[in-house]
Parts: sequence; structure tokens; C-alpha cells
Amino acid sequence: MPSTTVIILDAYPLPPPELLDALRTMDAALVTRSLTELREGAMELLPVADVLLAPAESDGEAVRMAVRRLRRWAGAPIVVVWTVTEFAALEEHVRIGHDYLVPPFLPALVGARLHSCSERAGLGRTLREADARAELMGYEKELEIGREIQAGFLPESMPVPDGWEIDVRFRPARQVAGDFYDVFEISRGRRLAFVVADVCDKGVGAALFMALIRSLLRHTAQNSGLQHLVAGRAGGSRRIPVVGATPLLNAVTATNGYLTRNHLRQGYFATLFFGVLDPLTGSLVYINGGHNPPLLLPADGSPPVALHITGPAVGILPDCVYTLGYAQLDPGDTLFAFTDGVPEARCPNGSFLGDDRMLELLAGPAASGKDVVDRMDWAVREHTGTAEQHDDVTMLALHRPRAARGPHADGAGTRVVA
Repeated sequence: MPSTTVIILDAYPLPPPELLDALRTMDAALVTRSLTELREGAMELLPVADVLLAPAESDGEAVRMAVRRLRRWAGAPIVVVWTVTEFAALEEHVRIGHDYLVPPFLPALVGARLHSCSERAGLGRTLREADARAELMGYEKELEIGREIQAGFLPESMPVPDGWEIDVRFRPARQVAGDFYDVFEISRGRRLAFVVADVCDKGVGAALFMALIRSLLRHTAQNSGLQHLVAGRAGGSRRIPVVGATPLLNAVTATNGYLTRNHLRQGYFATLFFGVLDPLTGSLVYINGGHNPPLLLPADGSPPVALHITGPAVGILPDCVYTLGYAQLDPGDTLFAFTDGVPEARCPNGSFLGDDRMLELLAGPAASGKDVVDRMDWAVREHTGTAEQHDDVTMLALHRPRAARGPHADGAGTRVVA
């Protein structure tokens, strides 16, 4: 196996026969390339070499540019220029830092010089690899810090009203995620707000916008006061006040307005389901901003009811209108909200889990929210198998047990669970 690979620059004058004989004697692998090929050819066709042999008459700056391009591909070779009579032409190359060969081109002398150059090239590659590993470790450390910061934006504990169960499953596809969920109280504890959202894309950029959108939604909702919104329910003519609807609308419209005014150019947006629950009655008012419709699983085992879209994703359309949706959770009912990482989970051959399979898995009455989340998480993992997780997976189940009497039946108020 050749100990040294040498690129011979295909330029006039050509290397003298005695220099070529010396290279063959040392069993070097010889590759001929023109300066144009090295500077403009396809990267994948560039040779990996220890030495670039060029005549002293060649343009030193052009040779240096070619070596820089080789460095980006597979490490820079050591440039060795040769001459038989044009010794003055060596000066430019020496100033640049190139090595050189002059007669006599004896095999032992040429071999020693090129062996030294080969060792220097190998050392340079080793140092670059070490730098790359150090940079990667630094990047991974920064990602870990980002993951820890992002985890701080997810609720450490959730306020769960008596007579209700909330179960969550969150698995990011990378160290930082674009999915998020949140559960918090509004209207002085009279309503429970919950959000499941998916920022477009994945990775650091999506994680930054996830933190921004989550903060905007929660802050606006919690600081919108106790105002009632007089809103008409679909299918009826009577208009009634809905506590919690104003914070809900304010949070979504203000977040959309901020994003479209300040970050439209970045191209990030988020689909979301934002619900506000009255724990006493089980009534739910919600906005579905372009999100996968959550499924209301009735206690009697009848087919799931989808809570369809009531507006666009936030961050796309300025001054758009969001309408309210309404639902009722009776004892034994479960609301299952999720991101697209669930139905779009991919198996090794690339096929999706799919909506139909989801509906099959969710058929029948749910014993608890935890049962629903565990069942779906198991199905996603089984379907994915050995394939890489393609997208973030977030699931939230809101369950009202059959024995629910409401949070204030025994004066216990609410409790906070991890």
C-alpha cells in the first residue's frame, strides 16, 4: 500500500524524469490534476493527498487557493514546488510557506523530504479532527444547556382540579424541541387553561420560538382580568357570558399579532389548541389554531368527536379572526390532545401510523387519561421500531372520572400534582 499520495499539478513544465523515478522508487501513489480541476471541480472528485507537487513557475496564490479548497474536503496537502533552473521563481512560494525540491532529485533525498511532508499533513489532519471533536462537544454542551433551559418553560407541576385527571407525555425528537404543552389557572383560579402546540420545524430555532410563544400565551391569558365575553353558542340564538373566553381570545390574538409584526420574516409559526375548562360544569371553550383536532372520547364508547379548527396557525396572517369552539366533558369523558408527531410517526419503511390507526386505538371507553396516553405512546413506539424518531411527540389527556363531583364538593379546592 502506498505510504504517500502525491498530486502532480498538470502544468508546464512537467516534472523531470529523474524526479518521477524518485517518486516511483518510494512507492508513492501519483495523481495528476490541473489547477482548474482543484479549484473548480466537484468536491466529491477531489483526491485526498499528503503532497501537492507543483512547478516553481506556477502561480503561488492560485495554488494556495486550491489547497484551501482541498482543506474543506479532506485536509490540506503540503505544497512542494520544484525547479531545475528557475530558482528565482521559488521566492514567491517560500514567502507563502510552500516547501521546495531542487536537483539532484536522488531517491533518498526526495523520499526523506516527502515523508516529512506526509507526516506534517497527517498531523494537520489530526489537529483539525481534534478541533472538530472539541467544537462538536462544545455544541453538544450548548444543546444540553438549551435543553435544560427549555425544560424550564414546561410546567414542573400542573394544577389539577378535584374530580379531574391530567396526564401528559412529551418526547422531543432532538435535544431541544418545537412542541410544548402548558397547564395553568386563569380568572383567579375559576378556570383551568391548557395548551398543546407545535412550532414548525425542529431544533434550536423552533425551540427559541417555542419559548417565546409559550411565554406570550401564558402571560397574556393570566393578565387579561375577569372580563366576560358575550358570545353566542353555535346553533342557538341566546347570547351568554363565558368566563375565561376573553383571556383565551386575548392570548391567541395578541400572540399572533406580535409574531406577525415582529417575526414574519423568520418564517416560524405554530399550530395550537388552547382550551379553557370550567371544572365545576365540565364546559370547555377553545381555539384550535390550525392544529390536529383533539379527540373527545365519550364515556359510552361511541366514536370520538373531533374538535375542529377555529382559526389559522399563529404567526402567519396578520389581523386574522379566531372564533371560539365549545365542548362538554361529562363524567367518564376524556379529551385527548396531541401533536402531529403521533399520527405521523414513521416506521423503518417510512409509512405513517396514520389517523385511522389512531381512531382504532382510541375506540371504546377510556378507563383513565393515563390509559389513553400509555396506549398511544406504546403504539407510537411499536410503529417506529428501530427507525429514528422523526418528530416531537406530545400528548395530553384530560379525563373526568365517572365519580367526579366537582372540585368544591368537599371544600378541598384544587391540588397541584407533579
